[in-house]
Amino acid sequence: MMKKLEFPNAPSPCYIVDEGALIKNLEILESVRKRTGCKILLAQKAFSMYKLYPLISKYLDGTTASGIYEARLGFEEMGKEVHVFSPAFSDSDFNELLKYCNHIVLNSFSQWKHFKTIAKKHPEIEFGLRVNPEYSEIETEIYNPCAKNSRMGITLANFEESELDGISGLHFHTMCEQNSDALKHTIPYFEEKFGKYLKQMKWVNFGGGHHITRHDYDIETLIKCIDYIQNKYDVTVYLEPGEAVALNAGYLLTTVLDIVNNGMDIAIIDASAACHMPDVLEMPYRPEIIGAGKAGEKKYTYRLAAPTCLAGDIVSDYSFDEPLKIGDRLLFCDMAIYTMVKNNTFNGMPLPSIAISHKNGDFELWKKFGYEDFKQRL
Repeated sequence: MMKKLEFPNAPSPCYIVDEGALIKNLEILESVRKRTGCKILLAQKAFSMYKLYPLISKYLDGTTASGIYEARLGFEEMGKEVHVFSPAFSDSDFNELLKYCNHIVLNSFSQWKHFKTIAKKHPEIEFGLRVNPEYSEIETEIYNPCAKNSRMGITLANFEESELDGISGLHFHTMCEQNSDALKHTIPYFEEKFGKYLKQMKWVNFGGGHHITRHDYDIETLIKCIDYIQNKYDVTVYLEPGEAVALNAGYLLTTVLDIVNNGMDIAIIDASAACHMPDVLEMPYRPEIIGAGKAGEKKYTYRLAAPTCLAGDIVSDYSFDEPLKIGDRLLFCDMAIYTMVKNNTFNGMPLPSIAISHKNGDFELWKKFGYEDFKQRL
C-alpha cells in the first residue's frame, strides 16, 4: 500500500481502483496458471468493473457468473470463457445463457434432467454439476455452502451416477476468504465421495473463496492441490477467485460532513456502510483508513457514521493523530470488492462515483451517478 494517497480531482464519495495493485494481484494469479496449467476465472460477484476487463483478460481465462446479467457482461466485455452457476435456472434464463456460456453448472439432478434434452443440442457448451462434499472450515454460517440443510450442491446421498451422460465436470465451493490449507483439507472429503466419477470428467472446478493474493497465502500448497487432482484424474482444474483479483486494490474516498458528540465524538461522513460498503455490516468487518488507527491507538478517537436514517449505519471507531475537521477527506481501504456490486440507494443516498488511479499516476473518473440512477431503480 502507498504511504500517502491523495486524489485532489476526485469527487466525494468515490470508489477508486488502484491499477498498479490490481496488476500485482493478476500477476500472482497468472503465475499459478502458468505453473500448473489450471484455468482461473474472475468471479464477477465480487468485482464487475468492466472498464478493467480488457486488462484482466490479459492475465485470466475468463469470467464466472451467478446469473444472466453477469454472464452477459462477461461475454460482452471480456469475450473469453464464460461460466455460470445458480442454485436453480428458469427456462427463460437457461435458454438465454446458451448464447453466452462455455460452461453451465447445475445444482441438482432434477435440473439436469429438465434441461438435458436442450443441453445435448449444444455440444459447444460443457455442462457440470455442483456437488457438496459436506465439509467446510467456514465459521460464519451465512457464508458456509456446506452448512446443515444447505441448498448448495448435490450431496452423496442424492448423487445419481446413472445420470452423468452429457456431464463434463464437477464443481465444489467450500471456502470463503481462506488459505490453501482449507482446500487441502477439503480434497480428501471430495475424493472420498466423488473421486470415482472423475475419470469420466474433463474438468473439476474448485470454486471460489481462495485468498490467493493475500500476503500470507500459501501458494505452494495450492499448487500441490491443483497438480495432485490434475495428474491423478487427468482433468483440468478451474479456480474462481473473486476477492483475490481485486483484494486491497481499491479505496472509498469520503468527506467529513459534521462532527457531533454523544458520549464520544461522532464524525458523519458522506458515505454509508449500509449503502456503499454493505459487507461492513453483513460480514461484518472493519476496513482500515489511511493514516488512522484503532480506537484509542492515536490521540483523537471518532465513531464514523453515515447520514442515513438507519441508527446502526456505523462503520467503526477510528483514531487519528490530529482532530478531524469538517471537510477532511478519508480513504477507506480494500473497497474494490463487494462494494460496487452490492451498493444501493437506500434513503436516496447518491451512489459513489467510480474512478481509476492508473499505474502511471493519472487519475481517470470513469462514472458519475445522479438522481436518474436513483429514480430508474424505482
